[in-house]
Amino acid sequence: MSIAVMSFYLFAVSALAGGLFTVISRNPVHSVLWLILAFISSAGLFVLLGAEFVAMLLIIVYVGAVAVLFLFVVMMLDVDFAALKAEMARYMPLALLIGVILLMQFGLAFGNWQMADGAEAARGAVTPDGVENTAALGLLLYDQYFLLFQTAGLILLVAMIGAIVLTLRHRTDVKRQDVLAQMYRDPAKAMELKDVKPGQGL
Repeated sequence: MSIAVMSFYLFAVSALAGGLFTVISRNPVHSVLWLILAFISSAGLFVLLGAEFVAMLLIIVYVGAVAVLFLFVVMMLDVDFAALKAEMARYMPLALLIGVILLMQFGLAFGNWQMADGAEAARGAVTPDGVENTAALGLLLYDQYFLLFQTAGLILLVAMIGAIVLTLRHRTDVKRQDVLAQMYRDPAKAMELKDVKPGQGL
């Protein structure tokens, strides 16, 4: 057995174990840590497939941002997990039914799956000889599809600004800071000196 095959089985088993313990773990912090293990193992599988760019995205975006955010949210929020588990038990039969249906669909899909003729040749034609996967993706995005790539970024920027504008609410009962009023205030009018006599209050 070669090192590549051993690495594949190691990453595959750890990814499956991470996904399983993410679901069945009783402690939510442990669930997030098992989820991070599943993400890292999946990134290792992508590296074995030659997709280094996707593996780095998985680690940077999911492990470095999403999973860490989940961890901080779970640790900082005071959530009554006993009540959540009681509510989850009510919907367990429906969840099991949906899970069985999904497993049947996956079985049908993988049972009828066949490699298309010429798929390997088409995959090899995308990446030139001597060019790594990440470099090939960079050449493709920033050369051939540069305008579409920048347009997609502009659309995402507009969508982000639109979401901020739509959710922005000006409440009258909230005291906000007025920076200009603080800068232009007159100290003579802002402060008042009181001559307090001994034994008397203001």
